[in-house]
Amino acid sequence: MPNNSPLKQYQDLVRANKIRFDDSQQQAVELLQQLYEALQPRNVEATHSAIIKGVYLWGKVGRGKTFLMDLFVNSLPSSLCKRQHFHHFMQDVHRQLKILSGQAEPLKLIAEAFSREYRVLCFDEFFVSDIGDAMLLGNLMQFMFELNIVVVSTSNCAPNELYRNGLQRERFLPAIKAIEQHTNTLQLAGEHDHRHRELTYDQNYFELSEKQSIEQQVVLHQSLLSRFDLKQAVSVERDNTQPNIHENMQDNTINILGREIPYIAQNTQAGEKVICFDFTALCQGPRSHFDYIELAKQFSTILLFNVPPMSGQSYERIKARGTEDNGSNINISAGSTGEREVMLAPMDDAARRFIALVDECYDGNMSLFITAYVPQSELYNSGSLMFEFERTKSRLIEMASVEYRNKPHLTH
Repeated sequence: MPNNSPLKQYQDLVRANKIRFDDSQQQAVELLQQLYEALQPRNVEATHSAIIKGVYLWGKVGRGKTFLMDLFVNSLPSSLCKRQHFHHFMQDVHRQLKILSGQAEPLKLIAEAFSREYRVLCFDEFFVSDIGDAMLLGNLMQFMFELNIVVVSTSNCAPNELYRNGLQRERFLPAIKAIEQHTNTLQLAGEHDHRHRELTYDQNYFELSEKQSIEQQVVLHQSLLSRFDLKQAVSVERDNTQPNIHENMQDNTINILGREIPYIAQNTQAGEKVICFDFTALCQGPRSHFDYIELAKQFSTILLFNVPPMSGQSYERIKARGTEDNGSNINISAGSTGEREVMLAPMDDAARRFIALVDECYDGNMSLFITAYVPQSELYNSGSLMFEFERTKSRLIEMASVEYRNKPHLTH
C-alpha cells in the first residue's frame, strides 16, 4: 500500500517547490503524523478501544492550519474520518436535535451516532460566537471524548480563548476543559501568511469609486452580469445617487431554508450556476450562516453588489435580561442575572454575516465577485470584529487568484 501519510505528502510538496518549508508547519505535521500512525490498527477492535489524543491547531490566519489538516484527512480512508467546517457540523447537530426532540439525553445519542460511523472527526475553523451553540457544546464534546472519538480541529484562537466574553460563558467551560484534556494543542506561530505568497492575480473585487459617474457604475454592474449571462437589467434613478439595481427585485426571490431572499439575477441553465445579490438583501436581513451553507450547495458563483464600508465605533446599550442573543460580540459587565452591557457598532451584524458568507464561499471553492464603495483594505478596519475579519481579508486575497480557482476539492 502506498505511503500517503501527512509527513510524506508534506515532504513531497516541499520537494516539488509547490509549498515553502515552514518550521512551525513542520511541528504540526509531525504531530499529525503521530496521530496518523496511532490510527493504523492491527485490528479494528484494538484501535476502537484505544484512547488516542486528537490535535488542536491554532494560530493567525494564513499559517496553513486548514492545509495541514487536509493532508491528514486525505491520508485516512473516508470510512474512518469525517471532515467538516465547524458551522456545518453545528448545523447537523441542530438538525438531529429536532429529530430527537422529546428523547432523553439527545446530545449523548448524537455523540453515539457519530462514534458508530466515524473514529475521527475533523473540524475546520472551530469558533463559537452563538450562545445556543455554546450551551450545546459543553455536554456534546464531553460525550464525544467519553466515546473515544478522536477530534482534530483548526482555530484562530487557543482553546481557553474560545467564546471569550460570551453570555453565560461558564456553561461553555466544560467544553474547553474537555478539548484541553483530550487533544494535543499546538500554536502555528510562523511569521508568514501563506495566502500572501506569489499568486497569479485574477480580479474579483471592483471598487465603485467616487470618481465614477452613476452611468459608469451601471456599466460595471452590467458587464459583470453579462459575463455570467445574467439578464436582469440595471437602471438609473435620476433622483438618486446610486444605480437602481433593486428594480423588479420583488419578482426575483429565492427560497432558502423557508425564507425568501430577493436576488438581482441568476443563471441555473449553464454548467456553472450563478446568482447575484445586493449586499442589503444578503447581509443585512434576517440571515444566518446556515443560509450561506445552503447557497453554497446550490451555486458555484455568487456576485455581491454594492458592499458598503462596515467599520464603526462601538457603542453601549443596556440589554434587558432574557432578550435573545443574536451571536453578536457581547461583553458581560454585569453578573449572570440582571442587565448586560452590549458593545455593538451599526454594521457589526452585517459584517458578521459577510464574514460567514466569505467563509462558506472559500470552504466550498466557490467564486465570489464583489463591487464595493471602498478599497478592499478599507472594508473593515476598526471595530469589535477586527479579530474575525483578519481571516476574511486573508481569504479574499487568495480568492482573487488563478491558484484558488484551480484548487482541487477535497477527496472527502
